[in-house]
Amino acid sequence: MNNTPRLLNRILIGILGLKLLAVGILLMLLATVPAVGSWWQSWSGDVWDGANRLFDGTRFPGRQESWVWIVLALALVLLIVLMVAWVAQQGKGRADLLLAAEDPGSVPGDVRIGGGVAEQALKNALAERPDLAGATVTTYEVRGQPALKIRLHPRPGVAPHTLTADTSALVAALEAVVGQKTPVLVHVAAGARSRFSRAERVR
Repeated sequence: MNNTPRLLNRILIGILGLKLLAVGILLMLLATVPAVGSWWQSWSGDVWDGANRLFDGTRFPGRQESWVWIVLALALVLLIVLMVAWVAQQGKGRADLLLAAEDPGSVPGDVRIGGGVAEQALKNALAERPDLAGATVTTYEVRGQPALKIRLHPRPGVAPHTLTADTSALVAALEAVVGQKTPVLVHVAAGARSRFSRAERVR
């Protein structure tokens, strides 16, 4: 429900995985196939000679240093900037407001209800249930509108449809108080904490 670039993440992970696979296969072949070892020595020698010629031909006048090092340093800086920007995109989409509307009453103004109100109200109501090992509620912004993600950790043997129905009733009561319908994702979690099969429901 957040703005994490999942497609970009999968593409980057796929590229990294393919590179690691290629390196692993190459190392295995170098260790087991003599012909591949001979080819690698010849190829790497040619590459090393070509790199030396490149650095020798790009030296500053009267100096031993090559301007290629500056290009490589700028490329590394650009790569670092792109990586920081990519990390900053992870997990975006959290919202602080559940409702922001104008009040056209006798005293005009704005009505704002923070997402923490809904989060605390629902968590407190769910915390009283003995069939839950835990519950978390988070407010996100989806397509410019606030939405709630409710993650439930049921105890073994609890029916997920009962949990989702009761949670939907709590959300309906909250909507009646707030005066606005809010999209909700109910996630019944799996794992060691709940030891239960996963199920999701969207209202």
